Amino acid sequence: MSKEKTKVYTYTRVSTTMQIDGYSLDAQKNRMKAYADYNDYEIVHEYEDAGKSGKSIEGRVQFNEMMEDIRSGKDGISFVLVFKLSRFGRNAADVLSTLQVMQDFGVNLVCVEDGIDSSKDAGKLMISVLSAVAEIERENIRVQTMEGRIQKAREGRWNGGFAPYGYRLVNGKLEINEEEAEAIRIIYDQYVNTDIGANGIAKYLENHGIHKIPRQNGKNPLFDAHLIRLILKNPVYCGKIAYGRRKTEKVHGTRNEYRLVEQDNYLLTDGLHEAIISEDVWQAAQVKLLAQAKKYEHVNKPKNERTHLLSGIVKCPVCGVGMYGNKSIKYKKDGTKYKDFYYYGCKHRTMTRGHKCDYKKQVQEELLDDAVAEVITKLVRNPKFAAMMQEKINMQVDTTAIDQEIANYEKQLRQSYSTKSKLMEEIDSLDPDDRHYIRRKADLDDRLYKMYDKIEDLESQMIEARAKKQTIEAEKLTGDNIYKVLVCFDQLYGAMNEIEKRQLMEELIEEVQIYEERQPNGQWLKSIKFKLPIIEEDMNMSLDNDEHVETVCLLHKPF
Repeated sequence: MSKEKTKVYTYTRVSTTMQIDGYSLDAQKNRMKAYADYNDYEIVHEYEDAGKSGKSIEGRVQFNEMMEDIRSGKDGISFVLVFKLSRFGRNAADVLSTLQVMQDFGVNLVCVEDGIDSSKDAGKLMISVLSAVAEIERENIRVQTMEGRIQKAREGRWNGGFAPYGYRLVNGKLEINEEEAEAIRIIYDQYVNTDIGANGIAKYLENHGIHKIPRQNGKNPLFDAHLIRLILKNPVYCGKIAYGRRKTEKVHGTRNEYRLVEQDNYLLTDGLHEAIISEDVWQAAQVKLLAQAKKYEHVNKPKNERTHLLSGIVKCPVCGVGMYGNKSIKYKKDGTKYKDFYYYGCKHRTMTRGHKCDYKKQVQEELLDDAVAEVITKLVRNPKFAAMMQEKINMQVDTTAIDQEIANYEKQLRQSYSTKSKLMEEIDSLDPDDRHYIRRKADLDDRLYKMYDKIEDLESQMIEARAKKQTIEAEKLTGDNIYKVLVCFDQLYGAMNEIEKRQLMEELIEEVQIYEERQPNGQWLKSIKFKLPIIEEDMNMSLDNDEHVETVCLLHKPF
């Protein structure tokens, strides 16, 4: 009776066109088959992951399938044969933990070319050493790539990847693309020289028909607020080259998960390219960005300070700028304090930025606030309004375009990671004794560096696209919440505190217009323009204290 053969699996992690240390794919399989025949082993299954990185075991479908088969005892194998340890994995922790799982189920690892057998006394020690060496080699490649990019940045050269909007790449050098650059100049001019922020600039560009020209790294024709902030933060537009603005950091508590983190300190040098905006303008934009980031940090605001509901929302009837809330003290004839008088006044009554307004009226806050609340209350009681509110709440937000954009980035990333892995495999396969070794390695290193650049750009774009989707969904959620509040406005408004009322007014109202003179019925309110898409036609509402009709202008702005 013949002795039953020892059963084994074989595992390879190479592409069909790759050569490892002079061995083609078929040669490697033949080498493992010869080893199995020599030792009277029976190969019961072959597993292969084509073009997969050895950085981790994640994403290696056949590898994970093999491990599941080992855990289930499917074929009763004793060994897994690999051509070299580097084909099994380049992450020391993964290699050792996987080997431990295999041995828990009575399966050992044999690296044919390295002459390592984990069932032998010195086998596991050799695996520990060589897997650590493989990981160090991978880290060295990454460090060399980073060093090359740092040197390019120090020399003021573009680090690779797609050119930023406003520029084109010509022979690896950035040159101004005038067709795109005009939008960049407008963005900086509007941001630095007006009071509007990124959201306001996005609306300004859309209203003036200024669209983003589609290109390979972005098909969306609109400048959204997130992209505008990225443009405002990018020093490339003032002629600088930055390196290290975002750093890939390991996610705490994970083994192979990483994320991009903004850095406060990074390398900034004069670039070889021409600036689109001056350095003074760029610095002014950074100051405003920092100021807006702290806009709501009212650290010095007294606890009992009054919240002005319509400050900045109500517009001066003469010059059109926002009026601000203020306080004056009324005194009796005998000089004793009578009461505090709160009012809205034009902020350009004094000379500001070379502009002075002659409108001296003080509009009583309480009177105007109550009139606005009264008009909104009447509006929400309108049956047509209530029906429109419910329709808006039930409306689904369309993210088809942005979902497709994210899917495209994910596809490009998978392809780029595959290409990167193949390049690393090719570098591994080079023969140091080859007379063209240095030139071939330099060529492969250069292609690998460019691939790292591309991957970083794609990851940034995918992060941007996902943030854009979150913004769209958040805006829909915010709109829904406002609609729901409006449906119950007359019940909720009286129960809100001043801060909550102010937040509601900011979300709901675009602007409030007043008359230059107080009307015979005692009212100042002329019209209200809403931010949210409520109903398209104007509605007329009368105030309780008079038959006088005030126009309510509703701004139609779809999500």
